[in-house]
Amino acid sequence: MRYQTFLIKYAEIAIKGKNRYVFEDALMHRMKLVLKRVPGEFAVSKAQGRVYVDCNGECDADEVIDALQTVFGINAICPVVKVPYSDYNELEKNVIKYIEEEYPDRHKTFKVFARRANKSFPVHSTEMNSELGGAILEAFPEMKVDVHNPEIMLNIEVREDIFIYSKQIPGPGGMPIGTNGKAMLLLSGGIDSPVAGYMVAKRGVKIDAVYFHAPPYTSERAKQKVVDLAKQVARYTGTICLHVINFTDIQLAIYDKCPHDELTIIMRRYMMRIAEHIAKENDCLGLITGESIGQVASQTIQSLAVTNEVCTLPVFRPLIGFDKQEIITVSEKIGTFETSILPFEDCCTIFVAKHPVTRPNANVIRKSETRLSDVIDELVKKAIETDEVINVI
Repeated sequence: MRYQTFLIKYAEIAIKGKNRYVFEDALMHRMKLVLKRVPGEFAVSKAQGRVYVDCNGECDADEVIDALQTVFGINAICPVVKVPYSDYNELEKNVIKYIEEEYPDRHKTFKVFARRANKSFPVHSTEMNSELGGAILEAFPEMKVDVHNPEIMLNIEVREDIFIYSKQIPGPGGMPIGTNGKAMLLLSGGIDSPVAGYMVAKRGVKIDAVYFHAPPYTSERAKQKVVDLAKQVARYTGTICLHVINFTDIQLAIYDKCPHDELTIIMRRYMMRIAEHIAKENDCLGLITGESIGQVASQTIQSLAVTNEVCTLPVFRPLIGFDKQEIITVSEKIGTFETSILPFEDCCTIFVAKHPVTRPNANVIRKSETRLSDVIDELVKKAIETDEVINVI
């Protein structure tokens, strides 16, 4: 069946009270942007707690659905047959035609669920459920009613037009992008950080990102891998402003002057300092990392506490309680996993100590950092000044 109209359902937005229109407008704005990826002309509108997409002319329903499944705030996408408001007899004919075209194999159970939002329609919802169910059984004797667990849930919504649909394709849920401020993602080439960015963005947060590059120890292919990951995340979040920071000189200074078992935690602290500086310059209200408790030495509770010490902005760690397989599952779902496992190392993995400290003491780490005092301010300043900004779409 060729669909020209799609009914969009949302969940959390519905409880926003007087501010609901702000979230609806943000949702519709994002929908219009992603539909530009799809050939065709589309109109996005809203009425009575529903959002609609109408295709003006030809469109590929599968492509429309794929695009809309990247829009946070959408709970379900329903391909619908929209017919003009008419009398009950005409509605019955349209319902029979819908079943006939949509289900060539009609050896199925069904239930009719009608909603009469337009109260001028002469037949009440409960009557429609009964009468339409009877008409379907008469037209297709092989079908059976099952009100508890039907294979086909036939929805009829009577509004200014009449909508007939039976499929509800899950959307990503969450809140529309841009309704909850902006945050800076520390993005690496690994599995975790793209997932962390996706999960915070799902709550309506606009994402910028910072990547720490260490040439010649990391290649241009490693950098391109991160850009590719940002592109995959940007399918859901919209344009990501990616800041590429040359971190080589800072890492070499840490390697030369600091105890090697503390390399990772000190390096991480300077990454957080620089990321916070860039975040504040770009009106971000928090930092995002892909850390999970105990996954590596720098992610023990003690290490996270010492890392947090250098930040004044809140640090969001949406993966904090996830195990690796749970993170991989999300990365496969959003399409970042295959890119993340490409064998191009980033700066974090090049300078890893053989036996890193797992329970760092903040006083000891601060004392070790004083060994950098003669060079670190200038190195940090230089790194920030040479920030390469890539707008990833």
